[in-house]
Amino acid sequence: MPKGKKRPARREPAVKNDKSKSYPVTEAAELLPFLIRNVAGAGRNAVKSMLARGQVAVDGKGTIAYNLQLRPGQTVTVSKEGPKEKLPFQGLSILFEDEHLLVVRKDAGLLSIASAAGKDDELTAYRQLMAHVKLDNPNNRVFIVHRLDRDTSGVMLFAKSEAVQQLLQNNWRESMRERSYVALVEGTVKKEQGTIASWLKESKTLKMYSSPYPNDGQHAVTHYKVLRASKSFSLLEVRLETGRKNQIRVHMEDIGHPIVGDKKYGARTRSIGRLGLHARVLAFEHPITGEPMRFETDVPKPFLRPFQAEE
Repeated sequence: MPKGKKRPARREPAVKNDKSKSYPVTEAAELLPFLIRNVAGAGRNAVKSMLARGQVAVDGKGTIAYNLQLRPGQTVTVSKEGPKEKLPFQGLSILFEDEHLLVVRKDAGLLSIASAAGKDDELTAYRQLMAHVKLDNPNNRVFIVHRLDRDTSGVMLFAKSEAVQQLLQNNWRESMRERSYVALVEGTVKKEQGTIASWLKESKTLKMYSSPYPNDGQHAVTHYKVLRASKSFSLLEVRLETGRKNQIRVHMEDIGHPIVGDKKYGARTRSIGRLGLHARVLAFEHPITGEPMRFETDVPKPFLRPFQAEE
């Protein structure tokens, strides 16, 4: 190169920002099928993984809800990396978390975990918590310890390893110190407290019922105490001695006071717009440390509304 002439500056290749890509929504659609249609080269499983890792946002707000309803005018953004911060939960809040356990409060309307016959794309407590722990480490997992019905709200317990899940489930009666609910039921429960015991079976239509015969089914024992009563409703504290499927709902129907909103088990009213059952207290011995743990939530405000109306 001749002396005094400057070497021509090396031209760096243009760097394209590939960290995220946006997709405008032009017609109403659910999020999962929208992504499958629009994200090039991404099949159903790949898109589900993107959602689980928190790589998808709608109008700048992260979501893991497969069935989120999109509206025209919204923008869906897919990032190459997951979020640096935890995603907001839908119908769920964490009460306690350590390296072994997660204790949460679930809202009414949210499934605990998808059933085998259920919709694969439905948002559940399990799916959200799985995404939550995987943000720290993709190998992390959660394991469900017990369930609450979709329309029942309240305290739930999850394990962070299969070993801890088995410890809790195999020693359930020994480790559980207290498991109580509040139930809003129809009618005036005249007996201030009582115990209901029966043998529960499941019909061909998947409805639980109390067998008229002893030792015929699963033994179920429910204790209750009246907290408040009016001409039309009673608010009960309900304590489980056993934890059978739909146990409280069946036993309330058995005594002639079905849970408000529970059409499946005899209710005639839905005056509060939801099922009147809430898992209020969960107390247990920590499976690893042995420490006593107790979690208590407030009585849902809609449960008190019928009494205020009659005052």
